[in-house]
Amino acid sequence: MNADFPRVLTLLRKEKGISQKEAAAQLGISQALLSHYEKGIRECGLEFLVRCARFYGVSADYLLGISPERSGSTIAVDDIPEADAAGKENVFHGSILPVLNKKLISNSLNILFDQAARTQNDELVGHISDFLMLAVYRMFRLVYRRNPKNPSGLFKVSGPLQEHYADAAMQLCEAKAAEALAETARTGEPAAGITTESLTSEYPLFATSLLNLIRNAENAIAQRCGGKQ
Repeated sequence: MNADFPRVLTLLRKEKGISQKEAAAQLGISQALLSHYEKGIRECGLEFLVRCARFYGVSADYLLGISPERSGSTIAVDDIPEADAAGKENVFHGSILPVLNKKLISNSLNILFDQAARTQNDELVGHISDFLMLAVYRMFRLVYRRNPKNPSGLFKVSGPLQEHYADAAMQLCEAKAAEALAETARTGEPAAGITTESLTSEYPLFATSLLNLIRNAENAIAQRCGGKQ
């Protein structure tokens, strides 16, 4: 059995809010055996895997960590909703600030990815994507930890060093992105210079968001890190 199965098996039980003893009884095995499965000490057979999938209402692919979706489905580009799609998931609670910041970030990313794509360097786009996903991942982990009842098994990377691992991965992404840009500069035609005027003309809907994001970010650097404005 792969390394993800014990973690996901434990996560599902804790999310269901039942004890190991209760889960074992309903799955038709001893508590000791379930404990061994959850700790990865022993491997289960296919029959037990199917039984767990039915009991928890998930797919075998989810149990094995192959798919992040409980249904086991994979996602295509066309399946991903737009950031501004209507619906309750796009409603923010509290002040107007989260809505404003989300729009600034979302609109600015349109410019960043378009500019990166113009280099025709897929590695650069990949490193930028990885860096940004790691940033969201780190902040979500902080929010997730707010409730101590949330099971840690949601994440593969666990333990007190996870923040350092994520920080190291982000720094590596940034270094590789810089390397990819340097390679693009050596092998390709220089890109047209970017000015506030060119941003406004090329991205009339998004330029204001990016310029405000830059200002806000530099204000934050000055206030929190002692930088000069």
